Amino acid sequence: MMEDELARFDKSINEFGNKFRNTFSDTRCQMVGLRDVFKDSIEALAEKLSVKLKEEEQMIEMFLEYQNQICRQNKLIQEKKDTLLKLITEVKDKKQEMEVLTAKIQDLKEEYSRKKETISNANKANKESLKRLQKSADLYKDRLGLEIRKIYGNKLQFIFTSIDPKHPESPFMFSLHLNEARDYEVSDSAPHLECLAEFQENVRKTNNFSAFIANVRKAFTAMVYN
Repeated sequence: MMEDELARFDKSINEFGNKFRNTFSDTRCQMVGLRDVFKDSIEALAEKLSVKLKEEEQMIEMFLEYQNQICRQNKLIQEKKDTLLKLITEVKDKKQEMEVLTAKIQDLKEEYSRKKETISNANKANKESLKRLQKSADLYKDRLGLEIRKIYGNKLQFIFTSIDPKHPESPFMFSLHLNEARDYEVSDSAPHLECLAEFQENVRKTNNFSAFIANVRKAFTAMVYN
């Protein structure tokens, strides 16, 4: 019986050994298969990662280029903005200059209008005065031997005759005009009368032109007889 038991034990050990060898062999084959699969997977993953890295590098390069373009565009925009602000400032300055110039032109127009009106009034007054003087010319000519002529510079020339009994036609003359102050101003007497300045002041004060003419004629007459 002992031999039978040993024989069964040996048989059991052998069966276990066979099973273990078979199992180990299968497991080794599986491990080799798994290793190959894992290796292939790693290689495939590494290839995908490499492609992914290249794509990311390209994306980074594109992003940097885009960022550079944005910087350049921002710089151009800032330059254009500065230029525009400069132009706006120049336009404002020109506008202010134009406003000042327009105001000056308006002042000059108003001043010209005032001066024109003043000159017009002065000319009108001169014409009226000349008319009054001319109206009296015939009377003076008949009674005092006086002729009145209008000469250059809006002056009147007064010519007396019949003063010198020996030479009745000999002329005694002086010129008269109105100055800017609207006062009588006497000049160019021939022969020269020292008292003309005094007569001029008197006629300015009294505005008695007839007396002024009479006094001038008397002065010329006195010069002849003296």
